[in-house]
Parts: sequence; C-alpha cells; structure tokens
Amino acid sequence: MTLSIVIPLYNEEENIHILYEKLKASLDLLKMEYEILFVDDGSTDRTLSILEEIQSKDKSVVVLSLRRNFGQTAAFAAGFDFARGDVIVTMDGDLQNDPADIPKLLELIKDHDLVSGWRKKRKDPFFTRRLPSIAANWLISNVTGVKLHDYGCSLKAYRRDVIKNLKLYGEMHRFIPAVASWYGVRVGEVETVHYPRLRGKSKYGISRTIKVVLDLITVKFLQSFSTKPIQFFGPVGMISGFLGFLISLYLSIDKLFFGRDIGGRPLLLLGALLIIVGIQLIGMGLLGEMLVRVYHESQRKPIYVIKKVLGPETK
Repeated sequence: MTLSIVIPLYNEEENIHILYEKLKASLDLLKMEYEILFVDDGSTDRTLSILEEIQSKDKSVVVLSLRRNFGQTAAFAAGFDFARGDVIVTMDGDLQNDPADIPKLLELIKDHDLVSGWRKKRKDPFFTRRLPSIAANWLISNVTGVKLHDYGCSLKAYRRDVIKNLKLYGEMHRFIPAVASWYGVRVGEVETVHYPRLRGKSKYGISRTIKVVLDLITVKFLQSFSTKPIQFFGPVGMISGFLGFLISLYLSIDKLFFGRDIGGRPLLLLGALLIIVGIQLIGMGLLGEMLVRVYHESQRKPIYVIKKVLGPETK
C-alpha cells in the first residue's frame, strides 16, 4: 500500500518546517512508500519559497502552486488529482492536527473506505469555533444520514477509488463523507489529538456558517435527487397547482351560482399564482431530467457503482 498525504497551505510560513519534520518522523516509522503533496493556495508570504526549498532536498515531496487563492476545497481537489497513493490522507497545515495520528487512520481504513478524524478534545474558542461546529455537525449528520461527530476535521483517510470518483465544488470538502455515501462506502471515525493554533492566523470564521448551510442544501439535493430531479420539483409543483385549481374552482362556483364579484379578491390572485408556480416547478423538473440525461449519456457516466465482480473474466 502506498500513501499520499495532501496538505493545503495558505500563508503558513511559520508552520511549514515544523509540520514537515513531524510528518517525516511519523511517516518514516510506517515502513511504506509515501509522498507528501503540499498545495500552496496562492499564498502571499514565504510559504511557496519554503516549500520549494524543502522539495529540492526531499524527492518524496510534491509542491503544487495554485495561481491564486481558490479556497480549501479547490486545494484539496488539486491534491487529489495529483495523488498517486492507494490511500490518500488529508490534514491541515496549521499544526492543529497531529501527524502521529496517521497510523490510527491507516489501521482503521483496512476495514473501511473512508476514515474521519474526531477532535473530541478540541482546542479552539468555544463561541466562535466550537459552538458553530457542534451545530453544523448535528445538522449535517441528520440531513445527510451519515453520522459523524466532526465533519470539519481535515484529518481524514480515503481509499483511492473513493476519492478519485468525487468532484468537489464550493466548500464541499467538509461534505465528502456525505457525498461519498452515495457510492455505498464504509465510513469509520477515530479520535484524534487536536492542538491550539500557536503560529499564524486562522482562516476560519463565523461567516463560513452561511456557506456551509448553502452547500448542505446542495449536498442533500445531489444525494437524493441528482438522477431524478422531477421527483423533487414535481410533487411540490403538483401540490401548488392543485391548490390553485381548488381556489379557482371555489371562486368560479361563487361567481356562477351566487353572483358575487371575485375580480378584486386577493384569493383570485393567490389561485392564479399557485397555478403558475406549479407549472413552472414541473417545467423545472422536466428540464432537470433532460439535463441529467444529456450529462450521463454524453459523459458515458453510469448511474451505479460496482464494488467488485466475481466470476469468469470477460472482455
């Protein structure tokens, strides 16, 4: 088994040397082939020059330099594209994750497809970091059905065939276990050590909570309706249209049989609006179905994932 370590970095010049030394000390004990992929996400300090210096002395190090700051998800995606290991481990570059925990992940991934770290004793400020994280983990676990204590922990291990089939956008890196669940992966979780940040400046803030919620809606939709959008838009559209029809029918009966004026009644506008919204939602579902079919057929992308095939070899 070969191992790839993917670490995105943004303005972490104070932490790189210490991180590298800790990584080497832990990885050399594993007695296995490995590579370390540092992804410089458009740093404006000396991060890239330090990485270049390290890489010139250690050929097990690969440095990917992005042209600008694309964000952590894009940095992870770049690392995944270039990783060659059978197992890919991700971690942060701020020294809050402990490289000594990597063997724990590798031991557990023998029986799983994805292993997530759990910062049980997290060393971050409570109100600005831990409390929003607790709420987000509860929400994500209940919405996606993939129960994890710590979605935000970057220290994770993936089997190559799992991560290579995923395409990441937005802030999706934290939702990889939920997205990968579509493939029927076995997800494990292990407690890991967490340290307070001693050097550099944190790139996380409360503003990320809004992005997390929006991406969670996207993940839930993709998880449940990516191949059948009409089943999401259709029922809502039919209910809306049916309610609009009932309102219009009631108003028509009121006009025809009782002679009441309905032209200025707000209920008439509501009925017409519900019918129009219903038609639009059903139309969106049909357009979504057409796009899904074009995507899968043009890309020759199957709607299933095979784990293994037993039987005579076929061509």
